[in-house]
Amino acid sequence: MPKVPPRPLELDPLLRTGAAAGRSLLRQAAIPAGIGLLGAYAYGTAKYRRNAKMTYEFRDAPAPGSSEFDRLLAAVSGSTSTSGNRVHVLRNGGRTFPSMLAAIATATSTIDLSSYIYWPGEVAAAFTDALAERARAGVEVNVILDGWGSAKLDRGTISHLEEAGVNVSFFRPPKWFTVHKLNNRMHRRLLIVDGRVAFAGGVGIADVWGGDAEDPEHWRETHVSVEGPAVLDILGGFLENWTEAAKVVLGPAHYPKPESFDDGIEVQVMRSSPKAGGTVTLHLFNAAIAGARERLWITTAFLAPGEAFVRLLCDAAERGVDVRLLTNGPNIDKEVVRQVGQRCYGPLLEAGVRVFEYQRTMLHAKVLIADDWADVGSSNLDHRSLGLDDELNLGVRDPKTVREVARQFLEDLEDSKEFDLDRWRQRSLPKRFTEAATDLFRQSL
Repeated sequence: MPKVPPRPLELDPLLRTGAAAGRSLLRQAAIPAGIGLLGAYAYGTAKYRRNAKMTYEFRDAPAPGSSEFDRLLAAVSGSTSTSGNRVHVLRNGGRTFPSMLAAIATATSTIDLSSYIYWPGEVAAAFTDALAERARAGVEVNVILDGWGSAKLDRGTISHLEEAGVNVSFFRPPKWFTVHKLNNRMHRRLLIVDGRVAFAGGVGIADVWGGDAEDPEHWRETHVSVEGPAVLDILGGFLENWTEAAKVVLGPAHYPKPESFDDGIEVQVMRSSPKAGGTVTLHLFNAAIAGARERLWITTAFLAPGEAFVRLLCDAAERGVDVRLLTNGPNIDKEVVRQVGQRCYGPLLEAGVRVFEYQRTMLHAKVLIADDWADVGSSNLDHRSLGLDDELNLGVRDPKTVREVARQFLEDLEDSKEFDLDRWRQRSLPKRFTEAATDLFRQSL
């Protein structure tokens, strides 16, 4: 007599009951979780608004580029100036990417790359192939990508790198048990080859950075290459994030004795991470603005300063400093930031600050020129850079380098439109309402 199989349908009511109970529990948990998230955001907003009104009193602020200014930055950042460095300013991806890929191709020992953005495309494919080739040749290649900024990177690219022997880690990928760190990102973009040449600035690994800012599909950017003792300080920015994500401390091959050049210049590398009392970036920008005597020219992709920063910029203009802000126009990739930024134009313009909006394409460069000192890095003039993200900036007072970034600033103004006070005062009511509404998100911008 044939065996009668068990009747699994008898379990269906239990399964259905369990599934229904699970859905009910999820619904019940979703409400307090949502309330908790809203409460946390409200607390963060209140805390930001309180801190945004706070400023520092500068007593006899040193002039940017002076030895006293360097020592002040050393005191607040823990990083001193190093001499004997060679620095090259790289304008746009059309110059930056070939230089970076050429450096990777010459690597004989180590390659350390960190990037907030690594997006699929031709540029990412070129870097992936170059890194994989060096790894197969025996070079130790380490890559750390931000878990949020590079979330769209495909699994195939990661597998290609790992199969070639590249060590890949993601910085703070979104997970429920690290939600308290989710808003603090690794915004740095660094490449260090053999511990002897380094690249830093604002460029990401994506097609939008290719070309020469010739159209809205190719962004405007500023990056630098560095040789000399400052490379070790840039490597320190990589190591901070790599050690946390990969749980690995790299060996001496990554930090050989630095070469110093007789014709080199002084460079001060400032690494910034969120902490109580403000970031290094916050102190850096505060000191440069407060100390400027003659000019203060700032290029920033995202302009969303808090009240205290607006007052600091206004004070500089009112004491006779030539203050000019260059930020994005209609090609910005985050319109909400532009709306928030335009809301603060009024007091700036009334104080004599000149505001320009770049028209050609998305402006992603981050450069600050104060008198005869210049800063290039990954920091914008917004709360993310000043209070939330890991950043890295390089300060130089070399006349040739400062002249070059100043020349590029003036060239960018030719592709910009100045925003005057009358235009700001004549904003429509819907425009003012939009600005006020987007201001609610300022603490996350």
